[in-house]
Amino acid sequence: MSSNSNHEAIEQVLGFLKQSQHILFITGAGISADSGLPTYRGIGGLYNVDTTEDGLPIEQALSGDIINERPELTWKYLAQIEETCRDAKPNRAHEIIAEMETHFPRVWTLTQNIDGLHHRAGAENVIDIHGDLHHLRCTRCAHRRTVEDYSSLSLPPRCPECDAIVRPDVVLFGEMLPQGKTRILYEELYEGFDMVFSIGTTSVFPYIAEPVRVATQMGWRTVEINPGTSNVSHMVDAKLSMRAAPAMEAIWQRYREMST
Repeated sequence: MSSNSNHEAIEQVLGFLKQSQHILFITGAGISADSGLPTYRGIGGLYNVDTTEDGLPIEQALSGDIINERPELTWKYLAQIEETCRDAKPNRAHEIIAEMETHFPRVWTLTQNIDGLHHRAGAENVIDIHGDLHHLRCTRCAHRRTVEDYSSLSLPPRCPECDAIVRPDVVLFGEMLPQGKTRILYEELYEGFDMVFSIGTTSVFPYIAEPVRVATQMGWRTVEINPGTSNVSHMVDAKLSMRAAPAMEAIWQRYREMST
């Protein structure tokens, strides 16, 4: 899409925003790319090969079954992912979404990301459907804790209360989505939105594409910010073929200018 087309799309988005009070953001790895984080296929090159150095596909190494059977193996790759994310800070796209929470009556964010950057940017209404790498829980007892990073952990870490294996509170491959977070998502969708943004996600998971489909059925305005094409590109009212941070900065700056 040309810069002129992106400019036209930004103006279209501004028109939608002026008429909106209730907004849902759906975000994927692309929103964190401007924080220096690689997208899904780029994490340490792990996802670019058929098998890991341990002879398993990365999806199997990072599965619920393997963390139960061979926790040291799953933790090896979890630690690599965490180290890649360690120094990342929220970018303007994260920050603007947090600012919009204070400007509009109701703003929610559904994110696939486990980096915690939406929370660090100050957003409160976040459904981190896949969890957060920094939140740890015991596999046996109720012990939980939050860590800044994994640098001080012995791998695999053990619970200080019962000595069982500790794991990140994230959804690994083959595991069910958390019921509580799924319930919140559907409760908010039932309440309704005026506008839905899909930012930096290919929307391959049905539960990530579903809110956009619901929006089209309900007549809510839909916007995609993504340099490439996704599973929802053909559905949306406006498409910005841009990275998340510059796109959100352009939208928010123009919106604030119009509002003063």
